[in-house]
Amino acid sequence: MTVGWLAEYTIILKPIGFVRHGYPDEFVSKSEKGVDAVIEILPDYVDGLKGLDEYSHIIVVAYLHKVREDQRKVLLVKQRGFARRFGVSLDNLPTVGVFASNSPHRPNPIAISIPRLVRIDGNKIFVEGIDMYNDTPVIDIRPYTPDKHIDNFSIPKWMKEIIDQKTHIQS
Repeated sequence: MTVGWLAEYTIILKPIGFVRHGYPDEFVSKSEKGVDAVIEILPDYVDGLKGLDEYSHIIVVAYLHKVREDQRKVLLVKQRGFARRFGVSLDNLPTVGVFASNSPHRPNPIAISIPRLVRIDGNKIFVEGIDMYNDTPVIDIRPYTPDKHIDNFSIPKWMKEIIDQKTHIQS
């Protein structure tokens, strides 16, 4: 079902750079805190980095280039990444809508990561804690600023219980 003008709407995004780190996909998927990487910015966009080095963290928006077309039709998921990170069985997680998850399988495979900015050297942004695969196309970068910080947020009860249980075990 399409809605009027939406049927003719086309969006074209071009990468401004690429994530580079060399870690295997499986390693990145299982990483709890992301990986160290370099975001290599294409020459046409280097001037856009001016002043970015004054921030501690950046928001990286990327296109999930490894999501297959059939995976873009998935609307109900179990959060595999969450299960891996917290050592729980998928059987213990509820099925949720893709928009209530961080699943890469989504109609528009766009990702957001907030890594720590280590330094910028020319067209290379060195970061820590990014959760994107090697060669992921970056479509935008923004500074992480106070207006993006949320103090009072809520998560589902089931998720809080799993996080609290892992935190209790690690203590």
